[in-house]
Order: sequence, then C-alpha cells, then structure tokens
Amino acid sequence: MSVAELRGVFPYLVSPVDARGRVKTDVLGALVEHLIEAGVHGLTPLGSTGEFAYLDAEQRIEIVKCVVRIARGRVPVVAGVASTTTSGAVELARKFVEIGADGVLAILEAYFPIPDAGVEGYFKAIAEAVPCPVVLYTNPQFQRSDLSLAVVNRLSAVENIRYIKDASTNTGRLLSILNETEGRMKVFSASAHIPACVMLIGGVGWMAGPACIIPRESVALYELTRKGKWDEAMRLQRKLWAVNEAFAKFSLAACIKGALELQGFAVGDPLPPQAPLSEEGRAEVKKLLERVANSLVNSE
Repeated sequence: MSVAELRGVFPYLVSPVDARGRVKTDVLGALVEHLIEAGVHGLTPLGSTGEFAYLDAEQRIEIVKCVVRIARGRVPVVAGVASTTTSGAVELARKFVEIGADGVLAILEAYFPIPDAGVEGYFKAIAEAVPCPVVLYTNPQFQRSDLSLAVVNRLSAVENIRYIKDASTNTGRLLSILNETEGRMKVFSASAHIPACVMLIGGVGWMAGPACIIPRESVALYELTRKGKWDEAMRLQRKLWAVNEAFAKFSLAACIKGALELQGFAVGDPLPPQAPLSEEGRAEVKKLLERVANSLVNSE
C-alpha cells in the first residue's frame, strides 16, 4: 500500500498471546476486522498497549504478519519497532517493511541513559533503513532517554521522518514541536493528551490504546474536529475523556485487554509479570463502557 499521508485514528492494538506464548492470530484478526469496519484510519501493532517490551522477535513478527494479512491494504499498518540496539531496530524495521507494513513507529528502549547524539543516531538509522514514513514515539514516563526538542528538530530534516507521537502530558511541548519544525513534523496525540485539543493546535490524529475499545466514537470525534465543529467535538470529547482517565488509572495493557474481553474479544491477560485487570477494575471499566455508550445514544 502506497501511503501519501498518515492521519486520523490509529488504534494501538493489543497483542493476544496464549499461556504457551503463541500469538492468537484468530482473535487479533477479528479485532482488526472490527476496527476497520468501525472506520479507523490505520492500525498500529506493537505500540505500548501492544506490550512490545514483553514480546520476543518471533512473536512481534507474527503479530505484524497477521495485522498486514487481515488489513489487506484497506488501511495503513504502522508497526512499532523497538530495541535497545540500533542494529536490532534496523533489522526489525526492515523485516516489518518486507512483511508489508506501510510505516514504522520508532521507539527507543534503553537501560543506560543515552546522550542526544545516540538518540538522534538511533532514529536516523531506522529512517535510513526503510523507504516508508517513520513516526517518532516519545514517552518520557517510561523511557530513560527522551527526545529533546533540539533532536526532534534535527530529525525533522530527515525526509521520511514526518510524524511524532508524543505521550508526554505537556500539550505545550506539542505546540513547541509544531513551531520549531515549521510544519515538517506532524503531531499525533496520545491518550495522555486531550485529542480534540491536539487537533485544535494542528495535530493530524491520535495513536492510542483507547481507540481499540471506542473506535466508532474516536472516529466521530476526529471527523468533528476535521470539520471545525468544535462545540460538538468538545461535547463528545468530555464524554469520552473518562476512557482516557481509566487508561491512566489502570495499567496500560490490562485496562484495554480487560475492556476488549468484556466486548467479546478473547485477548487474554497482559503478559507476566504484569498483573491482569482486577475484579474491581473490570467492574469499573464495564460501567464506564456502558456509560459512554448510553451517553452517546442520548446525545444523538
């Protein structure tokens, strides 16, 4: 699939894996079909919600193969590439593109802190290894080595590094990125941000786990912002924000996997040693999903 531009709602897919470590491709395939039918604009396997840090290379490859196969070019697939080594990331990126991924979400894993030159070199090497669009991913809550504004600006000069998904809670940082890169770098919102507000300042969409469980509502919100219907968008955003709050309250994969289980997708629990969603959490998420659905019905 030739991708001219990435924009819209890209759910961070969960990674359904059974107790023996086998990827549950039937479940993942059903989720992909459901999300495409719901109108999402793209799919992102192996983001944070996809538990990439807990998967080996074979499992990651199987997941991307499954998503690409089921998507069948209907929407772009932007696969998460993460490694502690530059060579490992380059190898994975090339493999995913060979499989058929339309883009790469580049993530830096680090045990020791990495200086700016090393961070810049890591992302630049990934971009130089593939012909597709590269989305930078920065999440200072979990990463030891973040992308500074200066590094983001320099990377924006690399031809195929055209997007960044910033999972900080600092919306001002997003505006600084847009201003500093003068339009070269387009911004995707994360669940840590209020998507409608990111769209207002010039964002192009959002890549986040909550879109897995409220895809139609997420697409509706995106379309309202694209049409400039800000009053309607904010009414809908207020109703949906509770999902983002739950996502922040409970562990990432546990919350989304628990919600998907309630929706009939047998995605299972997060990979050990992560804990599954508690019974209390499941009850809260169930009520949340019902409340969001009812409020949307009542607003129509």
